[in-house]
Amino acid sequence: MHALTDLIEALPAGVVVTDGDAVEKYRFDWSRDQAAGTPLAVVRAEDAGQVQTAVRWAAEHRVPLVPRGAGSGLSGGSTAVDGGLVLSLERMRAVEIDVDCRVAVVEPGALNAEVKAAAAEHGLWYPPDPSSYEICSIGGNVATNAGGLCCVKYGVTTDYVLGLDVVLADGTLVTLGGRRIKDVAGLSLLKLFVGSEGTLGVVTRAVLRLVPAQEARSTLVATFADVDAAARAVLSVGRRLRPSMMELMDRASINAVEDYRPMGLDRDAGALLVAQSDAPATARAVEVEAMRTACEGAGATAVFVTDDPEEGELFVAARRAAFPAIEARGALLLEDVGAPVPQLPALLAAIAAVAAEHRVEIPVVAHAGDGNTHPIIVYDPADPDSERRARAAFDDIMRAAIGLGGTITGEHGVGRAKKGALPDQLGPDVMALTRRVKDALDPLGILNPGAII
Repeated sequence: MHALTDLIEALPAGVVVTDGDAVEKYRFDWSRDQAAGTPLAVVRAEDAGQVQTAVRWAAEHRVPLVPRGAGSGLSGGSTAVDGGLVLSLERMRAVEIDVDCRVAVVEPGALNAEVKAAAAEHGLWYPPDPSSYEICSIGGNVATNAGGLCCVKYGVTTDYVLGLDVVLADGTLVTLGGRRIKDVAGLSLLKLFVGSEGTLGVVTRAVLRLVPAQEARSTLVATFADVDAAARAVLSVGRRLRPSMMELMDRASINAVEDYRPMGLDRDAGALLVAQSDAPATARAVEVEAMRTACEGAGATAVFVTDDPEEGELFVAARRAAFPAIEARGALLLEDVGAPVPQLPALLAAIAAVAAEHRVEIPVVAHAGDGNTHPIIVYDPADPDSERRARAAFDDIMRAAIGLGGTITGEHGVGRAKKGALPDQLGPDVMALTRRVKDALDPLGILNPGAII
């Protein structure tokens, strides 16, 4: 494409990449979507001005543009499209901590872990913590409104976004919000971009609220004969308490982790709950004891409690290891469905029924305290029938979640993997409204086409 020369010349050397081998690694995110296209080029922007240049060029030439962070997305939200640009924000990594305003001012390529570490140097904490926090970027977290293990108590990404700089589809750079804790001037446009998956604009800077460092934590680990008993324990805890973590692993995920990285988990357990309390010391002891009582009342076969942070972190690390551990077993279709917490037992039962019906293995881990489950469908990509059954199970799990008043995605985003199910959840009126917003902000349809809608 002759016009691409203009873009290459408008940006510093090395920012635009066209070499086939280099471009290849930007085609996929962690969803490994085999329908990924081959982009015309990759723009590895170093600042907001370069993002504007790339977006303006794409608008002028009607070229699709897919924003990309660390590539750790799980729903195909940053999958490349044929003949388009991939706009990588990986080089934009600056992190500034404003202690007095208690915020982090962050470029989109900064990793979640880097923000946490920078905040910790000042006795502050950035709570959102996806399982992939060590490798996922803040830009991707904002794009999908990422959650994580602590969100049962501390909320998700949108609860910490005070400001954004966004490059719109015509290349205009707008600043929304700022370092102010309270600000209700004008329409709430800031929140419109959180979770929009790059379909409305490209985030080039985020102002993130920080809180005081987390208190010491006590960890409770309970084993159960099956996931139903564990889910009933979650409901019992949630009626009275607000733990800082409440994670569930089923037998298949426990054994996958033990195969991948032996950590001493009980392979015979039907389900495992990992819960934490970070309440002040006296209250923490009371809270943990109440969680123990709730688990035992739901039929726990064993309950273990530790105040040792390193020992507790070993169990949390086991939970975080579930995705790569299960991935080692085969190709994955990774679900992210949720339901109102009282429907958690029914959702888990529905997932098990789908697995049986389609004869597929579906290990499950869950942010159980807020009803967000991750059924992970394992299949053999070399076997067409195995893949067909897996994809049928994928669709049926989303239908089951919707039928329980739930959602097709709690934190990973819709991307390309789930957009076919979105109308079933939102309905025609909300889908039409969504399209009107998209058309108003991206009339040429160049921003991340094929994602969400």
